[in-house]
Formats: sequence, C-alpha cells, structure tokens
Amino acid sequence: MHSLIIHMPGSTERGANVERLLQVLPNAEVVEAVDGRLPEVQATTPTAPGDLFRPKYPFPLKGGEIGCFLSHRKCWQRIVDEGWDAALVVEDDLEIAPEKLPALLELIQRHAVPDAFIRIPPKDREPQTAVLDSEQGLTLFTPPVIGLQTTAQLVGRDAAKRLLATTETLDRPVDTFLQMHWVTGQNVQTILPNGAHEKTFGSGSTVQQKSGGSGQKLVREIQRFKYRSAVKRRPQ
Repeated sequence: MHSLIIHMPGSTERGANVERLLQVLPNAEVVEAVDGRLPEVQATTPTAPGDLFRPKYPFPLKGGEIGCFLSHRKCWQRIVDEGWDAALVVEDDLEIAPEKLPALLELIQRHAVPDAFIRIPPKDREPQTAVLDSEQGLTLFTPPVIGLQTTAQLVGRDAAKRLLATTETLDRPVDTFLQMHWVTGQNVQTILPNGAHEKTFGSGSTVQQKSGGSGQKLVREIQRFKYRSAVKRRPQ
C-alpha cells in the first residue's frame, strides 16, 4: 500500500509533521498541493455555481476550496496512473496516535481493494451502523450519511476513476461532493475510532483556508442547514 501526503511547498511550520507522516505511513511520498488562490489556477479550472447536481450547493467556491479539490484529484489521478490497488491520501495536518496506528493500518490493509473509499475522519460524528470489520477497538462501517472532512482516506483505483469522471467541473467543495454517493456511484465506509487528529498550525490549512464570520452568518447557517437536511434525506 502507498501513501500520498498533500502538502504546500514553503509551508515550513508543517514540515516537521510531514516528516513524521513520511516515517510512519507505508510507502509515503509528498504530493504538491494546488494553490487554488492563484489567478491562473482559477482561470483554467472549470467551475459551476453549485448547480451541477442536486441538492444545489448554496455557496460560491472559494480559492482554497478549489485548491483542496484539485489536490485530491491530483492524488486520485496518481493512483490510476500508477495502477495501485489503493492508496492512503492524507492532508499535512494529520496526526495519528502512535498506539492506534498499527491496528488502523492492519484494518485498512484488509480492505485496500480497487473499489474502496474509506474515510478516517478526525471528528467522531457518525453513528456506527452496518459494521463490516473491526481491529482492536477500531470499527469499519458504512454510515448512512457520509461525513465531511478529507483529512485522511483510503482511495481505491476504481473509486478514483469514478471520482475523476464526475469531477471534471467543480461546483462544491470536495468533502461535500463526496457525500453525494447518488452522483458518484461510490459507496463510502468510515473507520471510528481511529486515532486521527488535526494538528493545529498558526497559519491554518495549506490546502484550504476557511473564512471567518460575517454579517451574513445567520443567512449562511440557514442555507447550510437546508443543504445538509437535503443530503440526509438520501442515505447510503
């Protein structure tokens, strides 16, 4: 099994964490993150205003979200090009508790097949339903509603092909898109608990920067609630 670590060059404060990931993840290498804030990247990336699929996504794509999506597509393409059965795709703020890592890798390895997409989220927000396997207290299951975040996941080659085919034009963030199994045709599993955490850095994510509050916060929260409610009505 191989591992791809998404990392923006020049992000020196994250360098030490990337070095640790290179040491502990199997056959790990760094994949240069795409800076979606660059005008030339935005000019050459096909995007749509959240209306390619249903439910309609109510917010415009930010530069950081474009970069995050393109960085993951870059990894999916690498998996296909290399002909790997599957690979771990992780972002550079991932931390994994050392005592959990052996069991996590063992569980992942048993399911590292071309059709797989297995999330390893830092936040435990998904009920453990439809349990498929377990290892030393770590449980692999199919959640009814796919969670958000793309901090760490196992991506199979056939899964990568499906995702690439449905993301030639971007209309919403990558984690939001991955929830739409009815569009991708991709079943998604989750491992919880998993020992994964998001390491905090002063400058925020090198893959995706999140905006702060604004005078439109209440309106945004209502729109977000309606969107997430629509997603929940289409469980796996």
